[in-house]
This record gives sequence, structure tokens and C-alpha cells, in this order.
Amino acid sequence: MLHDPNRIYIFDTTLRDGEQVPGCQLSTVEKIEIAKSLEILGVDVIEAGFPISSPGDFQSVLELSKAVREPIICALTRANKGDIDCAAEALKFAKRPRIHTGIGASDNHIKYKFNSNREAILERAVEAVKYAKSFVEDIEFYAEDAGRADNEYLAKMVEAVIEAGATVVNIPDTNGYCLPEQYGEKIRFLKENVKNIDQAIISVHCHNDLGLATANSISGIQNGARQVECTINGIGERAGNTALEEIVMILKTHHSLNFTHKINSKHLFELSGMVSRMMRMPVQANKAIVGKNAFAHSSGIHQDGVLKNRETYEIINPEDVGINQSEIILTARSGRHALNHHLERLGYTIERIDLDQVYERFLTLADGKKEIKDDDILFLMGHETENNYKNGLAIKALKVVCGDHDGPEATVILNYKGKDSEARAKGNGPVDATIKAIEQIIGKSFNIKEFNIHAMHSGSDDVSKVDMRVSSEGKSYKGYGFSTDIVRASANAYIDALNKFV
Repeated sequence: MLHDPNRIYIFDTTLRDGEQVPGCQLSTVEKIEIAKSLEILGVDVIEAGFPISSPGDFQSVLELSKAVREPIICALTRANKGDIDCAAEALKFAKRPRIHTGIGASDNHIKYKFNSNREAILERAVEAVKYAKSFVEDIEFYAEDAGRADNEYLAKMVEAVIEAGATVVNIPDTNGYCLPEQYGEKIRFLKENVKNIDQAIISVHCHNDLGLATANSISGIQNGARQVECTINGIGERAGNTALEEIVMILKTHHSLNFTHKINSKHLFELSGMVSRMMRMPVQANKAIVGKNAFAHSSGIHQDGVLKNRETYEIINPEDVGINQSEIILTARSGRHALNHHLERLGYTIERIDLDQVYERFLTLADGKKEIKDDDILFLMGHETENNYKNGLAIKALKVVCGDHDGPEATVILNYKGKDSEARAKGNGPVDATIKAIEQIIGKSFNIKEFNIHAMHSGSDDVSKVDMRVSSEGKSYKGYGFSTDIVRASANAYIDALNKFV
């Protein structure tokens, strides 16, 4: 078989091995939608299903074969005529059909799964390949549990099935047993000891029981394999399969490997989300390449480095996998550089803000919640607006006295029109009294249309955020305030809104 020695073929088994995860079954319509996206992604082979397993799987392979044109469509079988007949029928509309047949190669499988012996299993393997060859030209043979198989016997089996007509030989680490060095040595042994190995492509199919699926697949490639069997998000039996997105980005990142493939990596993130939604299988946050934290930075040291130069802490450009940009997540561990980044993004003029003071208030707020969002920053900046608006109002002092008989009384010192003015007022509550005192100074009343209080956490050091919508003469603005004192938070929100009128 002639092929580019540096070309890696991507065999996607999301719709077969991936769908074997409990609760992840797909309808035929859903399978076709994913298959079309895999075609756009650029995969070489789509394993569409196991036709003999159920009428639904048969129908899915049949319909998918009609819907997809470019990739090879592959159907799985066991090494028996009934399975192969069924697969051939399901593939009758495929433009580029492949039958994937095979049998156990390890002594464990031979003895306990088949209650047989090496010679009989070898004979069955050859018969299956020859029979499948009578239907389609492209035959892939899998030597199940090859990871634990004796290398001498495995080489004998591979040589025999290639002679019988196999165009691809799959060497699965079915139970995720091998170490990368062991698996690589196994592939290299086959390359060096199977005399007709140049007539077929060696394929790797690794499971992730020990977390080594991707590492084993890369080791297999480095030692002579040229097809990788994988799934989107690494889904699959038990702990899953090799993740397609990991293989693709390893090959892209490590140029020294000098391998090529057809995958357009910019579709990876979108396809990851599609598979996750349809299979109802959430992607873990720290999943490599496509997890929500894969390009998120919350440590102040990391944030500072990324903001100075992305490559300081990122070896992959997020745009290469279809993500617009890295995320700088504000938490209590974030530094001034990260806060500065978000303030500028939200339109604050940093040169006119005392960043140290803002950062101290930010830390107080961040201690009250796990992550700071844009609206939190708006609350945080509620009483910074005097630096951002001409003739801005600023509260210089606030004192509230509450009594049983006279009701609350608020004293406010407000910087207004460039000078400090003081006013005292009573109200039906401490917030009402504070607002009336402010209105005395500015000589005008405003209407409060919305007033919301958000507690950050419970306890004596409770941090509160207040937002309110204030209107006057047909205009309305929203103000944000933040403080450990709910009255001061409310006053900050009111002043923030009034500054927007000015």
C-alpha cells in the first residue's frame, strides 16, 4: 500500500466506541449531524457503528453512509459471517466503505473469552478477513487486547491477516494496560518483524484506564503507526479513549514530530460542545484543549505573564481550536495587572483611578465570592465615578443615627461642584434618610425605580452589593454600589447613578 510516510490518518470512533458510554446513546438524526461536523473537521475515517448489535445501529450506519461523502465510513464486526453480512448490507450506500473485523489476540481472551487456542483463533482471523474482502476492498483488522498479547504471536497474526487482504491492522490497547514505552516497542516490533507490514497501515486504538491513552497513541505514531483511533472529548468505554483534540494539537504543537494530517483544528471547540450536549456528557473543566479552564488564568503570577506575552503560560493559541481568546478570571488570587486589564476593557480611564485603593476594595469583594464578574466590577467602581465624570459627585462622609422614637437621621458630606457641602435629613429608614440628605445638597429629587440588594456571604463581615435604577425627566440610569455597610453601598449606588446624569 502506497501512502505518505509522514501522513497521520484520523479515525474517529465517537459514534461507535464513544456511544457505548451508558446514557450517551444517539438517534440516527443526531449521528448524522455529528458525522457531517466530523466531515467538516477533516477526519479521514468515521466508524459509524456496529450494525449487528441492533436495528437502530444498522439504520444509523445505512443513513450515515448516504449523508457523508468524503470520509471513509467504517462498520464494526466480530470475526463471523453473520456480522460481516450485516455490515456489508449497512454499508451498501457508502462512497468509501470499510469493514472493521477482528478477534482477540491475547492469551487471556483466547482462553477465557473464546475457550480456544492460538491456532484456531488465527484461522478464524484469516477467514474473517477473506470473507469481508469479498464485499469491500478496504478491510481493517483489529487484534483485540493486543496490548497484553505476546508479540511473537501478534506478529504472526498481523502477517497472516495482511496476506489475507487487510489494508489496515489495528493494534488496540483494549484495557489501557500498556505504558507508552511498552506500547511503542510493540508497534516497532511489528514494523521490524512482519515481512509484509509495508502493505498495510498500522492503527493505534488506546483506552484511558490508566490515563495513558494519548501518550500511548503518540508513542505508537513515533514507532511506525500511521492511523490513530480516537473520539471527541475522549469519550468511550470505561475511562474513555484517546481524545482526538489532544492528538491533533500535540501534532500541531510539536513540529519536530514532522507529521501531517487533514484536521482543521479551528472546529474542535465547537464540535466538542456539540458532542457534549447531544450525549449529555459534560466536559470536565480541566480537560485538555476543550475544557472551560483550558485557556483560563486565575493566578496573579500567571495572569501577569499572559498579559505581557500570551506564550508565557500558553503553548497553544486558543484561536487555533476555535476559542476567541484566553480568559483572565478575577479571583482573590488575581493581581493588579489582571484587575487593570478588566477595568480598561470596561471603559474605565486607569490614569484617573487610584488603582491601589480599587485593588484593596477588589480583594474584599473577591474574598466574598469565588469569581468576580463584570457586574461585580461595576459594583466595585460605583463610587469611583467621580473620577470618570465631569463635576462628579463624591461622598466624603456618611453618618447615620437610628433611634426608637425619632427615626433614622443621616448626615452626609458631599463633594458637589468642587466643594464639600453638608446636609442632615430624616427618613423612614437609614437609606431613605441618606438619599434625602444628598438631595438637599444638590437641590433636586430623583425617582428610584429599582432597588436591589445582593449579599455576598453571611456573617458579621457580610459584603453587600446594591444596584438601583434612578430616573428623572424621561432619562434613567443604573447605579452600582459596594460596601460592607449596606447603607453606604446604597449611597454609592445612588451617587453612581446621579453622576451618569451629570
